Amino acid sequence: MRITISKENYLKAIAEAEGEGETVIAATLARWLKVSAPAVTMAIRRLKRDGLIQVSPAGEITLKKQGREIADRVLQRHHLIERMLTEIFDMEWYKVHDEAEQLEHAVSSDFERRLIEKLGQSEACPHGNQAGVDHPQARRDRGWTPLDELRTGATAKVMSVFERDRSLLEYLDGLGIRPSAELEMVTRNYDDTLTLKVAGKPVQLASTAAQKVWVA
Repeated sequence: MRITISKENYLKAIAEAEGEGETVIAATLARWLKVSAPAVTMAIRRLKRDGLIQVSPAGEITLKKQGREIADRVLQRHHLIERMLTEIFDMEWYKVHDEAEQLEHAVSSDFERRLIEKLGQSEACPHGNQAGVDHPQARRDRGWTPLDELRTGATAKVMSVFERDRSLLEYLDGLGIRPSAELEMVTRNYDDTLTLKVAGKPVQLASTAAQKVWVA
């Protein structure tokens, strides 16, 4: 069986969508990977044929053992590349996800081992996310909460940010909302925006964007 970049992308997307608490069906992958429905149908057929996924009668897609191993390997390499780009090359935190998406498929086992020796394995990525899949419930168990659930008047520290939306990351960076930043929930507004205080300055953030920021 040949493991292509396309197969790796689909398997990783299934794991990532599960990690965000989504039920994965064909439409989920089309949205996640920004590809057409026919393309997803063909990919699912190939992955099922190769024994990498299983599809329930209701259409729910889950990873089988070998598919999970491949997805975990790609996620690990993506995580290491993001850390390498920031910790060694000082690349801006909001740029490294897109770079890692390209480089993750070219990392050999030897280079992966050397990155682990250089960087270690315990640190979060520049977006505050753990290596591999980190489910919403696991974040809540650590005492984290989505920013939009923070009560009025409460202060918190940004722990992690959804990293798969470059425009969102750049927008948040412009507001000063990045991992380790401290903020205060000032008020919830009628138009479904939040007024926050970041570095002593008031900023406005839509609730939909705040849902993708985890704080403690």
